[in-house]
Amino acid sequence: MVDSAIVVKDLKKSYGDFLAVNEISFEVLSGEIFALLGANGAGKTTTLEILEGHRNRTSGDVTVLGYDPGKKEQNMSMRVGIVLQETGIEPYLKVEEVLKQFSGFYNNPRNITEVIEATGLKDQIKTPVRKLSGGQRRRVDVALGLIGDPDLIFLDEPTTGFDPSARRDAWSMISNLKSLGKTVILTTHYMDEAEYLSDRIALMVHGKIERMGTTRELINSESNTTIEFSLSDTNKLLPEAITRIAEINGNLVSIITNSPTGILGELTHWAIENSLELDDLSVRRSSLEDLFLKVVGSEDSAT
Repeated sequence: MVDSAIVVKDLKKSYGDFLAVNEISFEVLSGEIFALLGANGAGKTTTLEILEGHRNRTSGDVTVLGYDPGKKEQNMSMRVGIVLQETGIEPYLKVEEVLKQFSGFYNNPRNITEVIEATGLKDQIKTPVRKLSGGQRRRVDVALGLIGDPDLIFLDEPTTGFDPSARRDAWSMISNLKSLGKTVILTTHYMDEAEYLSDRIALMVHGKIERMGTTRELINSESNTTIEFSLSDTNKLLPEAITRIAEINGNLVSIITNSPTGILGELTHWAIENSLELDDLSVRRSSLEDLFLKVVGSEDSAT
């Protein structure tokens, strides 16, 4: 059996009458990458701060690596790495010097050479921090989170502000953490990032976890497909069954369906019979971003 690195049961955090976290429950398995997603104000930052031991909970049970984070035990701190959105690093120190400095804070630090290899900083070890690019600085942040050889790493918005190439490099680095046997808790506003990296995802809205599962499970829970095409001849009427479910805006036809094969078959048969082309035809499964916008949008509209 795989152990649970984190167990949360009925966690609640209130500020007066305001419930920032409303009795949520979930587990994070050892060795997995778990993403906690939500809009600003959803409660994910409060949840992470409680797990990290930086904020006290109102009620509920929480264990992190077998410890109660509310007790702020040093044994737990030594096994947890935290990579914040911004860290204060002495800009005039070289990368190697920064890592040596931070390694002295731990009883059993990881070998600096191994950390440099894991984070792709081999060519920057003699470079002052102030001369690094944004992506390279983020690698140093992750290296500092790894230097204590933690079992669990919190990554808060690890690629915010990165260009597409730097983001992809960071994804490879984060995936490498899993190969090292680390458990990773990830927050991000990039749905493609969560989809690429995560073993499981929890979608948090207004202090509650509304959906949780693998990316495939979450997307399949909606199981919608969007079919879009343009009609060059708008005088040709679509089949009645398709007209009932289609949204038509000028020449553009959009259909959301759970039965794309049947709809496509009927459409192509109709187009061939009428000597028409379905211009710009596209078929797209619902994405994690579609689900996120649907759940968050429906929650916002209800408040």
